Amino acid sequence: MEHEHSSPGLFAGKAGIALAVLLAAAGFYLYSEHRAHLFGALPWLLLLACPLMHIFMHHGHGGHEHK
Repeated sequence: MEHEHSSPGLFAGKAGIALAVLLAAAGFYLYSEHRAHLFGALPWLLLLACPLMHIFMHHGHGGHEHK
């Protein structure tokens, strides 16, 4: 049997761990400093999610038939 060689994941190794820590710190900063903006925009984002899900998940108003 031959084994397939797969590449390591994005967060494997020292560089990946550093990237994960950097992303976590940036996410925490954005959440803590811009929480009011995020919660103020949340109702609008939910309303925007409806037509976007309809377009991308149902492929528009063409119907729900599978071809």
